[in-house]
Amino acid sequence: MHPEKELTTLGLHLPTDPRWANLAAMSLEEILTDHAFCEQKAASAGISLIQLFPDKKELVQQVSEVVAEEWEHFKMVVKELENRSLKLGFQRKDIYVTELLKFVKKGGSRDERLLDLLLLSAVIEARSCERFRLLSLELKEQNLRDFYHQFVISEAGHYRLFLNLAELYLGKEKTWKRWQEFLDYEAQVIADIGLRAGSMH
Repeated sequence: MHPEKELTTLGLHLPTDPRWANLAAMSLEEILTDHAFCEQKAASAGISLIQLFPDKKELVQQVSEVVAEEWEHFKMVVKELENRSLKLGFQRKDIYVTELLKFVKKGGSRDERLLDLLLLSAVIEARSCERFRLLSLELKEQNLRDFYHQFVISEAGHYRLFLNLAELYLGKEKTWKRWQEFLDYEAQVIADIGLRAGSMH
């Protein structure tokens, strides 16, 4: 798929700088460690959503499946580290997610909180999908390209799942308006962060 079409499909307003993949490849242990913890944090975020909104039946059912899949991904990345005789390092501060969290509305109604948390997850999944795709295309080693290709489809599915849940509970119009605001803000975050070697975000 053409890069611009892929970006449109994901909704992102700013593509990752293609040079990012080259920088990431310079420290495989760091990028795999960062990837592992991204999967762990995605699972934790899903659990938090279920804890906050146990009354939302569809959310509980669908997000619980995402949690299980994200944890399986964590184990896959740890296994990849082990297969390469690399070590899982310590979790680093995630500047990208920290900045995105600033955009989540504090206070307000429970519905507004639900919408923002679902869209937060959606945009993180979309960006992860885009970067996994970049790695699957740009890394020199075929095994690594194949390894990252398998994550692209699942992350795209998660992104769409969170958007669908937002539309289910808050309606398409309200979801779309807030989603565009999230995408504009996320693009600015990406622009401000710039190139960062070894970071999945």
